[in-house]
Amino acid sequence: MQRAAAIIGSAIFLVIAPGTLAVFVPWYLTHWHFAPPLFPIARVLGAALIVAGLPILLDSFARFALQGLGTPAPVMPPKRLVVTGFYRYVRNPMYVAVTALIAGQGLLFGSVTVLEYGAIVWAGFFLFVVAYEEPALGEQFADEYKRYRANVRRWLPRITPWRG
Repeated sequence: MQRAAAIIGSAIFLVIAPGTLAVFVPWYLTHWHFAPPLFPIARVLGAALIVAGLPILLDSFARFALQGLGTPAPVMPPKRLVVTGFYRYVRNPMYVAVTALIAGQGLLFGSVTVLEYGAIVWAGFFLFVVAYEEPALGEQFADEYKRYRANVRRWLPRITPWRG
């Protein structure tokens, strides 16, 4: 029952939070119409960010439900610290993926407005992680999180996976 609730909760949160931030708002700003490219390879880079970001986001959400037995939403946090999959490379793959999806759309559709919006979203993620999430994880998972935090960076992925 706990796993089913985590899967349903994660799916709902996926639609509400990343769905709004990384799908609805960029669509609202661009209607997914192509403006002239911002620079010669902008569309290719944008598409690459989208193609890379989506599986990272989906995998990270699935791990929260299946391994963490919770959701990314603070109202139903995971019971276990998730340090597998993309979490072996970067502590915040969901935020990195959402930012990549937004930036990718800005580049793909030639929208400086979406890129500016992406910068604001990333700044919000940064503040949330530093002010709330890291202290909460430090309290909930104590030494396990301290060890993880010492070995895996917040935003920039490791080249090799952490095998803690």
